[in-house]
Amino acid sequence: MDIKNNIIIAMDLMNILDSYDVLESISDYINTIKVGYPLTLAEGLDVATTFKENFDFNVICDYKIADIPETNAKIADLTFKAGADYIICHGFVGKDSVEACQKKAEEYNKDIFLLTEMSHPGAKQFIQGIADDIAKMGVEMGIKNYVAPSTRLDRLEEIRAIVGDESFIISPGVGTQGGNPKDTLNYADALIIGRSIYEAEDPELAIKNIINSIK
Repeated sequence: MDIKNNIIIAMDLMNILDSYDVLESISDYINTIKVGYPLTLAEGLDVATTFKENFDFNVICDYKIADIPETNAKIADLTFKAGADYIICHGFVGKDSVEACQKKAEEYNKDIFLLTEMSHPGAKQFIQGIADDIAKMGVEMGIKNYVAPSTRLDRLEEIRAIVGDESFIISPGVGTQGGNPKDTLNYADALIIGRSIYEAEDPELAIKNIINSIK
């Protein structure tokens, strides 16, 4: 996966016009956007197609799919039909539910990212204890793309060791949550950055400063 400047913008603004303003100012520096529930619920499922048509971005839909296999398949199907290149799915729901997303992705010649561990403090309470097992399950299933936290480099390093150097890891928590961009890229392939860019007074300057910090 080719991610320009190793940065994915997490676009969690609640308005498509505000999102456009930010993206127009930074479009020379990125080629990949992550869209989550906030903007999707505010503007509709077709936001993925809208971004692809207007900016020619890779679009990752971060819906953290986590349901029974039949429901996962329906969510994945609708998401890929709406223009997503990738979806993010939770691993804690088990192999059969992840496999439902994986199979649907194959139908569309798209792919999934398996979420191993989240970046917020609450992830330590439950999900951290099974994150290694989720990563191991992903390897057994032949999954090549993973999500692991920038905010806990020791965990990111351990997950990298499990999934191997051939796998592709994207890492949330950079910036506002405390993750360091340069240190994160010792173990991850790309950074997921949201508020540090889209809430900045000058988003272009913010992303240029991040790029300079990781050179």
